[in-house]
Amino acid sequence: MVTTPMPSGDNVTSKPVVAVLGNLRVLLLDSITWVEAIDTGQIIISGSHGGRSAAEYAILFPLALCCINDAGVGKDRAGIVALDMLEARGTPGVAFSHDSARIGEARDAWNHGVISHCNPRAVALGFHAGGHLRAAIERVFGAR
Repeated sequence: MVTTPMPSGDNVTSKPVVAVLGNLRVLLLDSITWVEAIDTGQIIISGSHGGRSAAEYAILFPLALCCINDAGVGKDRAGIVALDMLEARGTPGVAFSHDSARIGEARDAWNHGVISHCNPRAVALGFHAGGHLRAAIERVFGAR
């Protein structure tokens, strides 16, 4: 497994790279707060919920894809508002079901996540609800 340095000051020393698809790295971030400029253009799987506070980090840099936990969706779609914010930023985004992967554990999402919601940019790439996250990422980005 390849790793990339984490933002300075964190106790975690690296971001796992679980796949390289063409020129894109698939990075696991238990927290979306760990996203940084070096991740621009990459595929991020975050264990974070998709609420507004997390979305503020998710939209900082243009990404090839951003994946977040739907956190049960919540009132007024509060757990997946990040998908709308990512769409406005021009970034494809998918949410995986909180029933399929633990909140805060990106590796669990990579191994077991099932897509529950997609923004229009992700749909245009070929993502859809009900698909397994890992298989969908490999299918969409591996075919390039």
